[in-house]
Amino acid sequence: MARKVLTLAEVRDGSLRNVSFEAIAAAKTIAEGGEVVSVLVGDQVQAHANELIYRGADRVVVIEHPNLKFYTSDGYSQALKAVIDKEQPEGIVFGHTALGKDLSPKLAIKLDAGLVSDVVAVEEAGGNIVFTRPIYSGKAFEKKIVTSGIIFATVRPNNIAPLERDESRTGSVEALAVEIKDLRAIVKEVVRKTAEGVDLTEAKVIVAGGRGVKSAEGFKPLKELAEVLGGAVGASRGACDAGYCDYSLQIGQTGKVVTPDLYIACGISGAIQHLAGMSNSKVIVAINKDPEANIFKVADYGIVGDLFEVVPLLTEEFKKLKVHS
Repeated sequence: MARKVLTLAEVRDGSLRNVSFEAIAAAKTIAEGGEVVSVLVGDQVQAHANELIYRGADRVVVIEHPNLKFYTSDGYSQALKAVIDKEQPEGIVFGHTALGKDLSPKLAIKLDAGLVSDVVAVEEAGGNIVFTRPIYSGKAFEKKIVTSGIIFATVRPNNIAPLERDESRTGSVEALAVEIKDLRAIVKEVVRKTAEGVDLTEAKVIVAGGRGVKSAEGFKPLKELAEVLGGAVGASRGACDAGYCDYSLQIGQTGKVVTPDLYIACGISGAIQHLAGMSNSKVIVAINKDPEANIFKVADYGIVGDLFEVVPLLTEEFKKLKVHS
């Protein structure tokens, strides 16, 4: 059954987030040969439209307004509702990001639609679109289908492979004028506390530190390793609570959920709350002095040793590999 599916493209710091392309790939599966329409919302964002077409969108709808420069749930929901009313899609896909998690339930209520959140796989089976999502802090997975109404889902970053970029693809770009009004909150300025560099939720490599890092200064060798690997630095709640780093780096049940290709856990014991945020990483390497640490139970590779000795050695070896590659 061919469907028209709408996706929301996210722009951060002047660039499209990778999850925008992953949403298009998921939408292609849901559409089953139907049309995939990407929506760009913001202020002066039209320049990104062609990239969405190269990445698989058949058409792009652009909504620009000064009140959409910064995200607010009121402003974005007005913009998206206008597109949905005009396009009448059978499916909608957002990224399971801070923005997507805030906006999708608000829209689902307005549309009287169900919402399948935090999806890690989408497939067609037996005439149904089947969504896989983790439950019980990642200890199990459930499969869901939408039996009636709009198919509405959010996809977890770094889980659904984006389509190959193809500059020969063509598609129309349309501007839609929407009056954004009656905002209950207006964002005047955004001051970021997060570190510069790779976005933690979209990083392919993450080097994370726990209480075993011992201090803010103890994160320095982790940052050096992350830089060599082109990755990001994360932390356990214990490290954040101890004041070693900012809470924006926290990974876990009450922090960010990440799914990198490589997760290197340094001085992290492996509390269940932390595992909930990273246990679905493709390869997990644990470095800990305690051979009985819980983190080793989920690790693919374990190194029993002092992280302040092991991490610099790893950094040097990776530097050598990069020189010879």
